[in-house]
Amino acid sequence: MAVSFDRARLAPLKDTVAIVGVGETDYAKDYRGAGGQAVGKGEARYDSYTLASRALKRALDDAGLRKDDIDGLCTGGTLSGERASEQWGVNPRWSGGGDAAQCIIEATLAINAGLCTTVALVYGNAQRSMDTAYGGARVTGGAITSYFYYAPWGMTSQGALYALFFQRHKLLYGTTEEQLGAVAVAFRKHACLNPNAVMQTPITIQDYLDARYIAEPLRLYDYCLINDGGVAIIVRRADMTRDLKQRPIMVSGFGWSEENVDATQLRPRLKSFYHGAHHDVAAQAYPMAGVTPKDVDVFATYDSFSVHLLASLEGFGFCKEGEAGAFVQGGRIEIGGDLPCNTSGGMLSESYMQSWNHQPELVRQLRGGLGHRQVQGAEVAQYVHDVAGKCKSLIYTRGA
Repeated sequence: MAVSFDRARLAPLKDTVAIVGVGETDYAKDYRGAGGQAVGKGEARYDSYTLASRALKRALDDAGLRKDDIDGLCTGGTLSGERASEQWGVNPRWSGGGDAAQCIIEATLAINAGLCTTVALVYGNAQRSMDTAYGGARVTGGAITSYFYYAPWGMTSQGALYALFFQRHKLLYGTTEEQLGAVAVAFRKHACLNPNAVMQTPITIQDYLDARYIAEPLRLYDYCLINDGGVAIIVRRADMTRDLKQRPIMVSGFGWSEENVDATQLRPRLKSFYHGAHHDVAAQAYPMAGVTPKDVDVFATYDSFSVHLLASLEGFGFCKEGEAGAFVQGGRIEIGGDLPCNTSGGMLSESYMQSWNHQPELVRQLRGGLGHRQVQGAEVAQYVHDVAGKCKSLIYTRGA
C-alpha cells in the first residue's frame, strides 16, 4: 500500500499544536447513580449535550481558558455541531467532526491553515440512558453493509465479526484464549487504580476463563462497557500556550489510512488483520514525530474488544505478526511493564467513549502526577485508532 501522505509536507506540522486542556464527566459516579447501584439501561438520566457541556467546562477550566477563546469546534459523531454551537453560544470560524483521532488531525490541519487558533473537541454520549444497541435486530436494516450482508447467519454486531477475527488469529498463530485474557486482566487492574473508572473489582485469568462466551471465542470480559459520559479536549496553536495553566502536550506525529475495499466481505479483517493500514499509518506517524516504537513509553489503542490490542501491537511493530499473544502476558502491558497499555482501564473497564477517553489519559500521563497509575518518566505516548479498517494514530510528547 502506498503511503497516502506526502512526508515532506507532514514534517513541518510536528509540534505546531498542543493539547492544553482536557475534561471528562464522572463515569463511575454517573454509572452507579445516587444510591451507589448501577443505573439500568433505558433509565434516562442524561442527554448527550448535557454530558458534553459538562466535559467542555472542565476542559476549559483545566486549560485556564474561557468559552470566548474558542474559534474552532470539532464534535464527535453523537453530536450535531450546529446544535452544540447554539447551546454553548459559540460561533466557530471553522468546524469539523469525527472520532477523537480524526478531530485532532483535522484541528491540526485547520490551525496550520490559519483558519483558527483554539479548537474545542467535544464528545457526549448518553448511550446507557438511551438504551443504545450496537448489534442485533436494530442494525440489520442496511446502514452497516456487513451486518446486513451476514444477518441471516447471526452476524449482526462488531462482536461477532471480531470473534471471527480472533478465531483466525488462533488458527494461524496458535494464540490462546488465556493469552487474550491477559488484556482484560491488565486493563481491569489499571481501572482499579482510577477512581473515575466504572469497573473497580479486580479479575483474574481464571475469572476471565470462567466468564460466559458472548460470541465464541470472545467472552464477557473481552467486550467494552456501555455507559454515559462526555469528553472534551482543547487544542491550541503551540506558540499560544506559554501562559496557560497546564504543561502543553504536543501533537508530534500522526497518520491516517483506511482499508475499505472488500470490507463487506471481511477480507481485510480476516486476511491481514488490517495490518496494511497499520503499516501505512506507522510510516507516516513515526517519522513525523522522529520516534520509533521503542521510544513509546505509554500506549493506548481503541478497545471496544480486547483483540484490538493484539492487532495494533503487531501492526505497529511492537512485536512480530503472530506474537502478540505472548507479548501481552507476564505483566508486559501493565503499569510497570515494558509497554503499559490503556492505563485508565480503557473502554473495557474505564468507560466506553468511542476512543475519546484515551486522549485525556495519555495527556495526564505525560503531565505526570497520577500516583500509583503513573508511568514513571513518560515522555512519548501513542494512540492507535483501529476500527474496522479505519486506522489513525497520534503521537504525543511533553512540551516545555
